Amino acid sequence: MKYRIILLNLLTIFLLSSCKSTSSAVKSNANTSSFITVKDSQFFLNGEPYYFVGTNYWYGPLLGAKNIGNRERLISELDLLQDIGINNLRILVGAEGDGDDYKVYPTLQPEQGVYNENLLDGLDFLMHEMRKRNMYAVLYLNNNWIWSGGMSEYLKWNGYGTVPNPFLEEYSWDDYMRYTMQFHSCEPCMEAYYKHVKFIIGRTNSYSGIKYTEDKTVMSWQVANEPRVLVEPSHEKAFAEWLNETVNIIETLAPNQLISTGAEGSHSYLDDIDMFERLHTNKDIDYLTMHMWPKNWGWYDSDNEKETLQKSIEKAYEYMNEHIVVAEKLNKPIVMSEFGFPRAKESNAPYASVEYRNIFYEAIINKVLDHYKSNKSLAGLNFWGFGGYGIANPNHDKWEKGDDFTGDPPQEPQGLNTVFASDYSTLNIIKKANFEIAE
Repeated sequence: MKYRIILLNLLTIFLLSSCKSTSSAVKSNANTSSFITVKDSQFFLNGEPYYFVGTNYWYGPLLGAKNIGNRERLISELDLLQDIGINNLRILVGAEGDGDDYKVYPTLQPEQGVYNENLLDGLDFLMHEMRKRNMYAVLYLNNNWIWSGGMSEYLKWNGYGTVPNPFLEEYSWDDYMRYTMQFHSCEPCMEAYYKHVKFIIGRTNSYSGIKYTEDKTVMSWQVANEPRVLVEPSHEKAFAEWLNETVNIIETLAPNQLISTGAEGSHSYLDDIDMFERLHTNKDIDYLTMHMWPKNWGWYDSDNEKETLQKSIEKAYEYMNEHIVVAEKLNKPIVMSEFGFPRAKESNAPYASVEYRNIFYEAIINKVLDHYKSNKSLAGLNFWGFGGYGIANPNHDKWEKGDDFTGDPPQEPQGLNTVFASDYSTLNIIKKANFEIAE
């Protein structure tokens, strides 16, 4: 394994450096000498505007785990990310529950309030390695979705019965969302979550000896992945109370680090842009987020790829522009913190064409570059997701225990939206953009 990764790493770096680019090396504009801050609608780092083209790397702490991870792969992947100028990673702070079908395994909290020390160690190791490389982390503390346990697992722990798993035939997404919306009015669930927030933020890194609250590697604490007002507008009140209490706790514990919600944009709020605005007026929410999924949202059709690719770009710009208006009104930066696009014909094979994906990626990245050049509010992106040197098992439709982790979460076809180390053309688009920002 060790020598395979080393050889793949050398091959990737060679091919990236040999492809046409504006530079043979990408400089990093990150420096751990200061925290990332916000002034008006921009991020700042060491007194200079900070823009970024980063990635989602949700499984990083799992690779970093001392006894159950793969640190050789983790280090090689961090080195590769650094080589293409990526210095901003969005990371899941652990999963909850027993890791049954369609879920992450192993989990950080197999039982409520009980922690897997291996995975805490993995988070520490990852953060320490990122600090060495002048990288920044967006750490999300919970999940609206079942693939990592998340809010529904807290309900299960506190007596709300079986979670209606929408990936099983007997349940629908409506069943799951109606179940999960109870989290925001479940007092013991929220108290357990608040304790988790305090526990993680209150940690001291066992490798660096630095408190998490004093670690400039943490750009932002994110309340959750895609926290939603679910099913009906009346849910907004309970959701807002939970959101504001969470933000207040994080602000009290970590006043020098940024706070974001992890929202998809209006898609998290019943497609109501005014609700999105209302829920982000809290002065301690430092910046806005939005996500973008052309396939999942019905914009992109694999049976009509060329035409619906253009439709996807048009829809993406409409969605982004609508949210940029809100960001400018609230005088806060905004980040595209998730977006993905499938390989040709929704193939999972790593050799499948990424021609249309690359066109979509360039469209989204160019929007960020435009804002960088004019010092405007769209400050960065984290594509979904980086799979590095992971190899999806061709005999499994979905992730199964023992398989490599890739960018796709366990319930989805592995390789569908993943950018692997072998996706040289996509990585060069990212490298070129990061060099332009770093000049």
